[in-house]
Amino acid sequence: MAEDNGQDKTEDPTGKRLTDSRKKGQIARSKELSTFAMLVTGATMLMMTGNRIGKGLLEIMREQFSISRAEIFDPAVPVLHLVKVISNGVLLIAPFLAVMVVIALVAPIAMGGWNFSWEAMQPKFEKLDPIKGIPRLFALKGFIELIKAILKFLLIVAGVVVLFNLVFDDYVSLSSKTVENGIFQAMDLIGSGFLFLSALLVIIAIFDVPYQLWDHNKQLKMTKQEVKDESKDTEGNPEIKGKIRQLQMEAAQRRMMEEVPKADVIVTNPTHFAVALKYDPNSTAAPKLVAKGTDMVASHIRNIAASAEVPLIEAPPLARALYYSTELNEQIPQGLFLAVAQVLTYVFQLKTALENGWDEPEFPSSIVVPDEFKTE
Repeated sequence: MAEDNGQDKTEDPTGKRLTDSRKKGQIARSKELSTFAMLVTGATMLMMTGNRIGKGLLEIMREQFSISRAEIFDPAVPVLHLVKVISNGVLLIAPFLAVMVVIALVAPIAMGGWNFSWEAMQPKFEKLDPIKGIPRLFALKGFIELIKAILKFLLIVAGVVVLFNLVFDDYVSLSSKTVENGIFQAMDLIGSGFLFLSALLVIIAIFDVPYQLWDHNKQLKMTKQEVKDESKDTEGNPEIKGKIRQLQMEAAQRRMMEEVPKADVIVTNPTHFAVALKYDPNSTAAPKLVAKGTDMVASHIRNIAASAEVPLIEAPPLARALYYSTELNEQIPQGLFLAVAQVLTYVFQLKTALENGWDEPEFPSSIVVPDEFKTE
């Protein structure tokens, strides 16, 4: 079906669409599956409990037909007998009714699961409008329901004909049996016949279940525009989200740059990478990476460091290793302790020499970076 905007519903329903439909009580249900389950269960229970029910009926009849002359003229006795008959009858069929109640509750949730919706319970008076109801009569769903009704009628008629030919003699022979045997045989015939006719409905259920699933999915399908609109509603406008991410990155970068003047050393590539390290000699913790970046960010880090007189040390392998192995505000990995210690030792010696007017110490001839940390 085409929407007002001319788009077709070609997209599968999203998770939100499915969740919203459940809240509204819109779930794939098969009445034919529920009917089949209840009838077959009822027929099975009738066959299983038929003899017990038959015996109970015999006892009730014997008791009610065995009334003394004195009881007949006692106005209170009929009432007592009626109460007793009702109570015995209820107890007789109570197991059967209990099972049927359970099946009536469980069978509908066999497809679609359990769902309770207040919204679905609210009255919808527009459905009572006969004018609006006319199009539904000629819709595909109404046509399918008509076909199912006709098929059920034909199946039951065919089943009755077959059953009549199979057990006609057995039903006729009931008149020649004693009351007790006749009741027991009648219960067996009714139960087996009921089960046979109920089982025929599985043919309708087999076709109805996939149809209901398909129809439910078809009703929930969405246009491409609906999917986009829902994505904007649930996840936010992509442009706004992109702007928020940009602002978050800028804020994080500003915070990172604020740490550069506090660093003890900037290890560079020298131009493509820059890593700022901070170490507290009075702490047992390892040196921490407080800023890092490549290209333009690296250049910015170097400029801030130069303004703050933070030493810049060119050690390309170590700069790349620190950049790729350590995240912001994390301690450097243990494998780089020795290399970083060489750099920090030189920096502290350089600082001491400058403060005292001594000659500058010699930079380490080789800074060892383990193979597992080396990058191209």
